[in-house]
Amino acid sequence: MKKIVITGALGQDGILLSKILVKNKFKVFGFVNNFRKKIKLKVKNVKYFRISNKEFKDIKKLLDNIKPNIIVHLGSSNPSFRQSFRKIDYKKNSELTKKLINYLIKNNEIKFIFPSSSQIYKLSKKKINEKSVPTINSYYSKFRINLSNYLLKTKKKYNLNTSIVILFNHDSIYRNPRFLLPRLIDAIKKKNNNFLKKIYYTNISGDFSHAEDICNGLYKLIKKDCNPDKLILSSGKKTYINTVIEHFIPKFKSKINNKKIILSRSNVGNNLKAIKLLNWKIKKSFLNAAKELYKFKN
Repeated sequence: MKKIVITGALGQDGILLSKILVKNKFKVFGFVNNFRKKIKLKVKNVKYFRISNKEFKDIKKLLDNIKPNIIVHLGSSNPSFRQSFRKIDYKKNSELTKKLINYLIKNNEIKFIFPSSSQIYKLSKKKINEKSVPTINSYYSKFRINLSNYLLKTKKKYNLNTSIVILFNHDSIYRNPRFLLPRLIDAIKKKNNNFLKKIYYTNISGDFSHAEDICNGLYKLIKKDCNPDKLILSSGKKTYINTVIEHFIPKFKSKINNKKIILSRSNVGNNLKAIKLLNWKIKKSFLNAAKELYKFKN
C-alpha cells in the first residue's frame, strides 16, 4: 500500500484527491491548517495532522515517521475572486515550499507534485502550453514562478522525481465560498440581480473545468511512472460565466443592456500532452459543477 502525503488536504482538491486515493487503496495522510474550521470535511480513512504554526523540523519528523512514497503539495494560499496575495503570503508559502523541496534532496525516492497556476501567464491569443513563458505580475505569480524554477533547478541537480502541474480554473461542491462560482450560485438562489448584472456585464471567461476531472488527472500522474517537468491540466476550451447565469435564469438576458457588455479576454490551456501521456479524459463540464453546487446548497 503506497503512502501519500497531501498538504492542504481539506481544500477542494485535497478532499477530491483524497477520496480518489482512498478508493484506490492508497494510505493517505493529510496535512492541514485551520483544522477546526474544516473538520466536517474530513474524508474517511485519511489520517490528518494539524501543521499550523509548526516549525519545519516538526513537519520533517512527521514525514520521517510516515515515510511517504508521494507528496502532493496543495497547501499554498490561493487568492480568490478579486482577492490579493500579499507579500507576507509570498514569504510564508515560499519558505515552506522551499523546505519541502530541500527535504527531497536526501529523500529523492519520493515523488513530489507541485501544482502551479494559469495566473502565471499574461493574456495570449494562442493556447498556453508547457513551453509558454510565465510572467511575474503579482506576489502570487511570483511565488508560483520562483518556486517552480527552484524545483526544476533542484530536480536537475539531484535527479529528483518531481513534476509541476499547471492548473487552470476548476470548481466543485467543495469550492471555497469566497471564490466566484459559489458566490454566483448564492446570488442566483437569492435573486441578487445587482450582483448578477455586474458579473454579466463583466462577461468573465476562462478555461473552467470540473474539479473532479482535474483531480483525476492528478491521480493518473501519481500512478504513472514518469515525472514530466511541466504538465497542464485544463478543459482546453473557453467558457463564459454568463452561460451559468443564463442556464439558471433563462430570461436574464432580456434585462441586460448589450452595449454595456465588456469584450472579455482570457487564456485557454493546451491539455493535449496530459491527455496523451496520462490517458486522461474530460468527463464533466464546468456547467455540471455549477448544477451540482446549486443542488448541494439546497
